[in-house]
Amino acid sequence: MTSEQFVGAIDQGTTGTRFMVFDHAGQVVANAYEKHEQIYPQPGWVEHDPVEIWENTKSVMTDALSEAGIDADQLAAIGVTNQRETTVLWDRDSGTPVHEALVWQDRRTTDRVEELQDAGMAGTIREKTGLEADAYFSATKAEWILENADPMKLEPAKQQSVRDRAEEGEVLFGTIDTWLIHKLTGNHITDVTNASRTMLYDIHDADWDDELLEEFGVPEACLPEVRPSSDDDYYGHTDPDGFLGAEVPVAGALGDQQAALFGQTCFDAGDAKNTYGTGSFFLMNTGEDAVESEHGLLTTVAFQRSGEPINYALEGSIFITGAAVEFLEDIGLIKSAAQTAELASRVDSTDGVYFVPALTGLGAPHWDGRARGTIVGMTRGTKKEHIVRATLEAIAYQTRDVAEAMEADSGIEMGSLRVDGGAVKNDFLCQLQADIIGSEIVRPEVDETTALGSAYAAGLAVGYWETVDELRDNWQIDREFESEMDPEDADRTYERWSEAVERSRGWARDE
Repeated sequence: MTSEQFVGAIDQGTTGTRFMVFDHAGQVVANAYEKHEQIYPQPGWVEHDPVEIWENTKSVMTDALSEAGIDADQLAAIGVTNQRETTVLWDRDSGTPVHEALVWQDRRTTDRVEELQDAGMAGTIREKTGLEADAYFSATKAEWILENADPMKLEPAKQQSVRDRAEEGEVLFGTIDTWLIHKLTGNHITDVTNASRTMLYDIHDADWDDELLEEFGVPEACLPEVRPSSDDDYYGHTDPDGFLGAEVPVAGALGDQQAALFGQTCFDAGDAKNTYGTGSFFLMNTGEDAVESEHGLLTTVAFQRSGEPINYALEGSIFITGAAVEFLEDIGLIKSAAQTAELASRVDSTDGVYFVPALTGLGAPHWDGRARGTIVGMTRGTKKEHIVRATLEAIAYQTRDVAEAMEADSGIEMGSLRVDGGAVKNDFLCQLQADIIGSEIVRPEVDETTALGSAYAAGLAVGYWETVDELRDNWQIDREFESEMDPEDADRTYERWSEAVERSRGWARDE
């Protein structure tokens, strides 16, 4: 009798790393999580230690399996999902990073992006990559590391410039998925969704773009091979003599937001989901058409299965949502995120207070790297409850900003929105979102859909699941939230929100 098989998923996020194990019904059978340090060397700079992330990955994998009493050889496959644009460069032979990872939130290359815009490159970038020219993406981060990494961190015999070594393929570039796949299998691979977030990849030709590589001085020799998100040929296997003690196929990878789309079984054109994490990311599947946005959204790769065409998506990237709640905690206004619903419900409204959480600039649909966090409308009567409520409302308003842009671009009116991520455990926020957006909000039973999506991608590749219909059957609704607010009231408060956003824009200027 063979032991029961499962699929594992590494979910490497902005604030921590999770390992989850799923059964055939898509239910969680093992789960472990560990936070990592957020490094802020200067205002607007955000870094992570890639070595800490790898050590935490090993730790959560072994902890989850151990606590659930599952042997590593019971894993039919492992999938990887990751914070997307975060950028790592490392020495090929030693595996040592040449610099800390630059996180997607990092704004140090804003000046470089403005140079690109002034030079008329923004249109070329959008046309090829589907992305806005922004410091959010990997290209300017990789360029910065290549120019600024200290070669003295490498072995004495290798102390030529980091860029020279990258040109020889001795220093490797990758997003976090690539870093982890390399550590797990020894192979230098990314998937098409993560490649599409680098600002170096032509999403129409499905290849690295020579003109963009030259613009950013990123050598082709340091780039990973791009594979399907669910890969029948596998990315490689774990080392049987390594920390797991088993040879397990690593067969699927998706950037975290595409993984959530896959985990929410949004396989058809018009299906949409919003993930509420550190930021919020609203994706709509547009099928095999890469729909060009005229309203400040990104055109991105949704997923690709082996032997099948790429599926595309429209995406609204909102930089700060859950992180706004963390900010309230950091400054001592609340003790925990769980407090927010109770505090916010003590008041009927914000009393005209609006919080625009542009703490790392504004993403879609505004794209203003110099916007900064703004609270307007305060009086002597303003209490912390009003500010807490304004923070939750800001999450909902930013989602409406994106929803309106998405309907305008796609011509598809959204009937309901599938939601996931840590913040959707908050019923108050879900109801608020339904009221402000004017659409039904649908929360699934398994809300860790990011990990689930990467498990599905890996499991399909190894035949653990045969068809996507099996995955659709797994998807179960936990609760639906219908709009209860008068649409005119929602429109009125939304108009005031738009005025508050204008006041946050262009604030950070170099003196």
